[in-house]
Amino acid sequence: MLLNDLTKAGVHFKLYIADWFGWLNNKMGGDLEKIRKVGEYFIEVWKAGGADQKHVEFVWASDVMSDREYWKKVILISKNTTVNRANRMLTIMGRTEGEMQEVAQYFYPMMQTADIFALEADICQLGLDQRRANMLAREVGPKLGWWKPVVVSHHMLMGLEGIKKPEGFEENKQMDVEISSKMSKSKPHTAIFVHDSKEEIKKKVLAAFCPEKNPENPVLEYCKHLIFRKFGRMKVERPARFGGEIEFFTFDELETAYKKGEVHPLDLKNAVAKNLDLMIQPVREHFEKGKAKDLYDFVRKQSVTR
Repeated sequence: MLLNDLTKAGVHFKLYIADWFGWLNNKMGGDLEKIRKVGEYFIEVWKAGGADQKHVEFVWASDVMSDREYWKKVILISKNTTVNRANRMLTIMGRTEGEMQEVAQYFYPMMQTADIFALEADICQLGLDQRRANMLAREVGPKLGWWKPVVVSHHMLMGLEGIKKPEGFEENKQMDVEISSKMSKSKPHTAIFVHDSKEEIKKKVLAAFCPEKNPENPVLEYCKHLIFRKFGRMKVERPARFGGEIEFFTFDELETAYKKGEVHPLDLKNAVAKNLDLMIQPVREHFEKGKAKDLYDFVRKQSVTR
């Protein structure tokens, strides 16, 4: 949805398919051919999700990296980055310092920073967990005679098990909690996938952390960041003896009612499951035939890695 917000505002969006980064991070067992196939799958996901293809350009990292000037940028950025900072930046790979085993992984943050200038990006739109690479770009850009990009860090959706203790991804404690608590494909019971059936979505949401009157939960978060942004309203269906159907036109109205106990967790969960299914249904249908189906069949046979 953020992608569409930006394109509607007149932004030309370069959607980066980071195949070589997946290789460095040992995704798909470090098999570059499999990673490339997964990249093709992700392009279909974005298309099915409603990406405005008139204003979205799909760019492969391997194509950008074939340019000699790209590697010059990587070296220039490396020469302007301390070893200590490089160590701290390795968390953008979704791993803590103790998990790093290969020298190749140190290329990752330098390359990601170089991408911004190789792509001629005025705006860096990535998740909060990628903030460190973007901040380095803002610092080294002017030093190297380039520019200072604008950073738009999107919110990380909470996993269905709720808030987790910080794991050391960020020095800022609040940001660290958000990154540590995000949805993870390696914990499928805590995440909603674009291929989940109506039944799977409902089962996961019903099992989600959602204490009564406590707004710090993933179910309300999905209302705020997904449902209200998509539909602009949300209907909660309840038996007449419990107040009957009620409709909210802003997230603040819903949150206030939930805090007061006017909306029960079970009723909220049922409403969220129904709306999430409506959002995901077009994507599921896109992958039922043709090239998209073949790509999905390939991806679901692969082992899930971090």
